[in-house]
Amino acid sequence: MTPDLTPGDVTPDDLTLDEVRARLAPAIAANAAFDGWSDTARDLAAEQEGVDPDVARVAFADGPVAMIDAWFAHVDAAMARALPPEALAAMKIRQRITALVEARLAVLAPDREALRRARAILALPTNVARAAKLGWRSVDAMWRLAGDTATDYNHYTKRAMLLAVYTATTTVFLDDDSEEQADTRAFLGRRIDDIMRFEKTKAQFARRANRRPSLSRFVGRLRYPVV
Repeated sequence: MTPDLTPGDVTPDDLTLDEVRARLAPAIAANAAFDGWSDTARDLAAEQEGVDPDVARVAFADGPVAMIDAWFAHVDAAMARALPPEALAAMKIRQRITALVEARLAVLAPDREALRRARAILALPTNVARAAKLGWRSVDAMWRLAGDTATDYNHYTKRAMLLAVYTATTTVFLDDDSEEQADTRAFLGRRIDDIMRFEKTKAQFARRANRRPSLSRFVGRLRYPVV
């Protein structure tokens, strides 16, 4: 049955393949908890959303990893909607990163079993490169939403550290039965503190390095003394 449409909605038959992927991704994830990231989960989602199953099959021609990719993109978008720029602007950087990770986990929370199955698929040797790309995309989105504009090596170190923190936190999150996932929040808080301490130490080191005498400038002055 075709879902109810509001006047501004596009009918399923008018969707592009990218729009089909975006529309079906959350429904596939909901089904994946029971049916895995499978053709069955995809076809059920297509039926639920009124999308032609043949079109859904073409949209996810690359199989389970394509479905997971679309779901993670959906989660990233939902995270961004949960924390608009004006909300993040009122926070310090540590609070922004913490809030963004927590917002992403909140989107994932109803589908923890789907996430568990997705991680098992992405851990396969044939999918490791794709898994790294998807993880990098998510942490890059977090840093950009947090206001990071670094383009030097800091761009990469920040994302590498956050990826490690996010991956470890997700592992805790998957088995966290504490009230309101207090254990996950506490774990995340400690790991974010580690990042902030590292960034502070790195900044202090950079300032000290800038104040050190420059051998090249010294040699240059020997060759071309100021007169």
